[in-house]
Amino acid sequence: MRILSLNAWGGMLHGPLLDWLPTVDADVICLQEISRAPSARGQWLTYRDGAVELQQRAHLFEEIAAALPGHDGIFAPAARGLLMDGDTPRWQHFGLASFIRKELAVTAQALDFVHGGYSPDGFGDHPRPRNAHCMRLCDHAGGSPVTLTHLHGLRDPAGKHDTAARAVQCDRLIELIGRVRRPGDRLIVCGDLNLLPDSRTFAHLQEHLGLADLVTGGGFDDTRTSHYTKPGRFADYMLVSSNVGVKRFEVVAEPEVSDHRPLLLDLG
Repeated sequence: MRILSLNAWGGMLHGPLLDWLPTVDADVICLQEISRAPSARGQWLTYRDGAVELQQRAHLFEEIAAALPGHDGIFAPAARGLLMDGDTPRWQHFGLASFIRKELAVTAQALDFVHGGYSPDGFGDHPRPRNAHCMRLCDHAGGSPVTLTHLHGLRDPAGKHDTAARAVQCDRLIELIGRVRRPGDRLIVCGDLNLLPDSRTFAHLQEHLGLADLVTGGGFDDTRTSHYTKPGRFADYMLVSSNVGVKRFEVVAEPEVSDHRPLLLDLG
């Protein structure tokens, strides 16, 4: 089984992203920062948050689904806010997407919030709502089931340091996984966690779930691309339990399809 995790940056580099995703041949694709605006007329929407202005792909989920016809897609919005379609405001859903190869069986799953709750009438103040998607997958070729969870960790404008909200987020994540995972399952947690490598979250996940991170454990020191110019090069992580046979793990530097680097895991 091949698993890909990526913060898609709202489709800012949608051309390279859509070209690259099918070539990876991943069985499960876990994407964060996915946008969807059904009423949008144009292909791009403008997002504004104070001094920040970004372009967001209006129909990114649908574009990715079209590029991956062999996968079933699940979209999980965390919030809905207004973006500009030219001079017209349009509602945009923003959240997670999971694409699972149709040959795999999803035998259990849970979707819930690890910070806050769904915001239907605007994105709101930071830190904004965050959700997580947990799936139990039958890997017909690889033996024992895999419980896979991905999330986009809460963003605090003050930084990625430990906070009380992040401690609660970790507890909620552990509880969510507990609803789906069965004894003996291989466990994988991935995503843009918005954490520093020395965060207490990692020690907590090790203590309660036996998870170890492949990014820092593998000596990788950069999960960002040249499109990210701020200091601090860690954001994305891939954590596995001790019974996960890691055949290969890569933090993909090229091509650049986002301001985040993709994480690619092959199970042994």
